[in-house]
Amino acid sequence: MEVNDINMQSDNCEPDRAAHPGIFLCHQAGKSDHQPAGRYVDFPVSVVLPAGGSGERTGLQTPKQFCSFLGRPLISYTIQAFERVSWIQSIMVVVAKENMDLMTDIIQRFQHRKVRVVPGGSTRHRSICNGVLALGEEEGGRSAAERPKVVIIHDAVRPFVEEDFLYKIAMAAKEQGAAGAIRPLVSTVIATTSEGYLDHSLERAKYRASEMPQGFTYDVICQAYQRCSESDFEFGTECLHLALQYCGTNAKLIEGPPTLWKVTYKRDLAAAESIIKETLSRSACIITGGSTQAATLAVALQKAVSALDMELDVIPDLMGDNARYLLKEWNFIQVSVNTSCLSEVEAMFVALEAANRALLHPLVVIWVRFSSMDELSVSGRMAEPAAIMDLASTAKLRNILLYGIQLHQSKEAERWEKSVLRVAEIASALIRDRSPALVGQLLQA
Repeated sequence: MEVNDINMQSDNCEPDRAAHPGIFLCHQAGKSDHQPAGRYVDFPVSVVLPAGGSGERTGLQTPKQFCSFLGRPLISYTIQAFERVSWIQSIMVVVAKENMDLMTDIIQRFQHRKVRVVPGGSTRHRSICNGVLALGEEEGGRSAAERPKVVIIHDAVRPFVEEDFLYKIAMAAKEQGAAGAIRPLVSTVIATTSEGYLDHSLERAKYRASEMPQGFTYDVICQAYQRCSESDFEFGTECLHLALQYCGTNAKLIEGPPTLWKVTYKRDLAAAESIIKETLSRSACIITGGSTQAATLAVALQKAVSALDMELDVIPDLMGDNARYLLKEWNFIQVSVNTSCLSEVEAMFVALEAANRALLHPLVVIWVRFSSMDELSVSGRMAEPAAIMDLASTAKLRNILLYGIQLHQSKEAERWEKSVLRVAEIASALIRDRSPALVGQLLQA
């Protein structure tokens, strides 16, 4: 079987590459701080991600697993959900043969680890089977004896799987031989006659929707595929059923969280993007440069953005202990007082580059130019837009979105409060929307 082995590593992963909203943004892949105390997986676990679908229901030419939002394909988010879990050894991504090169490029471009690519089959079960069999083959110096104890099967288009739930699935699969996620049915299920009339309806309380992920001991899922029929391969979709029918293994069913939803339609891609944007916009860091005026503005902004559901940390610079923000924060606000020079922003870009951070999401930098009413000359006002546009164009190549806000100080208290609130609203909107169309613009507060 043809297998592309790319950067198979289980440690030393790049920071800030991630998975689930609310937990992935400040952790390192392979170093899972989120694993609950006292929970330890002492057996090898691998993952099979079938990603060979054509995505017909989205109505898009590109299969949904390869559709991008925030500059990153959907499947990359799902891979990261598993990469950040320290006890997962390897991830087998199964794609259509014509997409092997595309998948290889995604793995290299986004620096994914633990990943191998396998050509899929003509149906879902054939593709999963290829992935499972590849896990048992000798590859990269690993013997068949080192194959995983548990195999987790998950959909490539379910990017928001949580480590807590993966742990439950893995442990139950080891104990029972098979385990799977379920969710309550939302709609009543009915049976129809061949003429299109109602035959009967099912009592919804007795039934559940089968979801992903599912887990199996390697021996159970391998034997199930070895023993199943051609009809199963062609028309079947449920792995748990194969384990029961051909191995006598009755799966433990575990109710999963609502985040297990699957990207199926075009509108789901927009929903997934919205979730990521919301998570990225929960906090920001404002840098004052040690200026008393900037610090006063920062405190006022801190109060204003709290009403907009955003936390704002105020620091004088990005040196010493504050350098940690370079590795964990996705939004920066640089306040420059009475200067049209972008040197402070340029210094931040240098610091970000020195931190060698993998920017797998667009990072936002907002330059707030804070000046008195009579400080700017006409020539200065005209020069700034060109300067910020040039710097923003360069930064965008590195996945950094640079915006500008012009704020004039006012001696009138009421007018000043309105201006501060306006800066907070603009900054919040820029961080939340991450719009490429406004990059390099100097907006007036």
